[in-house]
Amino acid sequence: MDSTELRAMQAPIKERYRADPKTALITLKAKGSIDGEGIACKVETGRALATAGLHPATGGSGLELCSGDMLLEALVACAGVTLKSVATAIDLPLKAGQVSAEGDLDFRGTLGVDREAPVGFAEIRLRFDVDTEAPQERLDQLLKLTERYCVVFQTIKNGPKTSVSLHRMA
Repeated sequence: MDSTELRAMQAPIKERYRADPKTALITLKAKGSIDGEGIACKVETGRALATAGLHPATGGSGLELCSGDMLLEALVACAGVTLKSVATAIDLPLKAGQVSAEGDLDFRGTLGVDREAPVGFAEIRLRFDVDTEAPQERLDQLLKLTERYCVVFQTIKNGPKTSVSLHRMA
């Protein structure tokens, strides 16, 4: 796909959102189930069933997916798609690329060993390695736009309003 095809594909969508901004507001959903056996949550991904469990650093077997890894994987996926989309839109040729994310956790927090230890990632680092002959100023533009338009990155960076509730199953 080139920039012309991308613009043509997105033009009617953008126009609809300009004409009726409410149509751009969409609620994405995720669902999972737990049962009486083991410490795991089966998550419906839309393509398959993923089973998340405890990380080995908290007593898990390592056989199930770790939700922290899944968060970083979602970031890598979104950032990779965004980078490629932006590169296409600005006609910046990429021969190949790699996207990686890593995050630092102190498991004392999540295990309740130390109330002063944070629960969650203390730092997340996102990295792009690209094979291109584009000049540095174009790469700087690519990075700036990718950061700006990556949904998962912006969500992590800006911390959206959140809420939690608990209900009995009927």
